[in-house]
Amino acid sequence: MTKLTFAVYSTAIISLSAFTAAIIPTKTTTNAKTGNVKLITFGKHYKAQNFKVDNQGSKLTWLAKKATGDHNGEVKISNGLFATDNNVLKSGTFDIDLNTITDADLTDQASNDKLISTLKSETFFSTEKFPKANFVITSATKTSANQYDIKGRLTIKGITNDVSFPATVAVDGKKLNATAKITVDRTKYDIKFRSKNFFENLGDKVIYDDFDLNVNLNATAQ
Repeated sequence: MTKLTFAVYSTAIISLSAFTAAIIPTKTTTNAKTGNVKLITFGKHYKAQNFKVDNQGSKLTWLAKKATGDHNGEVKISNGLFATDNNVLKSGTFDIDLNTITDADLTDQASNDKLISTLKSETFFSTEKFPKANFVITSATKTSANQYDIKGRLTIKGITNDVSFPATVAVDGKKLNATAKITVDRTKYDIKFRSKNFFENLGDKVIYDDFDLNVNLNATAQ
């Protein structure tokens, strides 16, 4: 009685353009006696890549609440960059041009202009002295599919604080999209106007400390 064992090993590595899969080695073993086949399936690894934020194709909206209602509007991203490895977010940063802030809810032009002037003044963002805000990711923990827990540092008016929030980051070929809602305590950035934590007897003139930034960033691989 004879025993025959036949083993075949094959390795294939294919290098393609950015974010094209490189195929890892595959091992196939056939046992002639039992007929069993052991197969280690192909795996994909995507190259590390940088994505530049499309300022025009991205959108950042804000929402601030007060005792008698709320205001909302937009502000533009001036630049941004994300880095991924194997399609997993590793780092990122973006700047906000505070001089572009607009309001969407006040239809009376005089009232609208007054609000924007106040937001740009030293009472709020002091845009003449601090025209940009900045956010830098310090850690990005993938929790599932395209979901991440993000930690980072937000700088407004030259003051930096830690912030954290969930985000969705999806990579599709050379395109990346990131969405998140960042809740910001304005008083941590020396914006205390009509805050009940710093002023008494404000009544219905109270402006709440937290405001939201809703971020939708589109970026392209460089």
